[in-house]
Amino acid sequence: MSEVTDRSAVTEPVVRSETGRKILAALRIVIGFNFFWSFLDKLLGLNYNTAAESAWIQGGSPTQGYLMGASDGWLGPVWEAVAGSVVIDTLFMLALLGLGVAALTGAGLRIAAVAGVLLSVGFYLSQLPLEAGAATNPVTTSHWYYFLLFLLFPFLDAGRTWGVANIWERFSIVQKNPWLR
Repeated sequence: MSEVTDRSAVTEPVVRSETGRKILAALRIVIGFNFFWSFLDKLLGLNYNTAAESAWIQGGSPTQGYLMGASDGWLGPVWEAVAGSVVIDTLFMLALLGLGVAALTGAGLRIAAVAGVLLSVGFYLSQLPLEAGAATNPVTTSHWYYFLLFLLFPFLDAGRTWGVANIWERFSIVQKNPWLR
């Protein structure tokens, strides 16, 4: 593990309102819990969205059901080709875990922004075309919210309130590699 240095990363908060910082932190934590819970449910089969017998640890695929259901859309052949792939399953589960931990702790929000945007875009593309009855809006879905929020968190230093960003950024490896912030 890297040693912690004495330098402080930021002295002035980006969001000046204490209430605004707390609301942003609460939003970050709620979204982090959502992704972390999805990871746990798919890993262990907690019988919320994933049945116990379909759990990843039981040999189930966390992506196959969803991606096969997306095979009717424009990119159907792409989703069919990758559905259930060990590589795709592993990347997906790492994304859920990483996004959940980053948002819950407030550390690594820049990396989480990139991963969150990529995951959100993938989910959005898997739903195209958005059809009446299958979607409530012909243009946007809830994945747009995640896309924008994961971009917002690092730009507004959302990991500083109720998070460990101040500690995380003191590690020399993070100071040498700002993209780890």
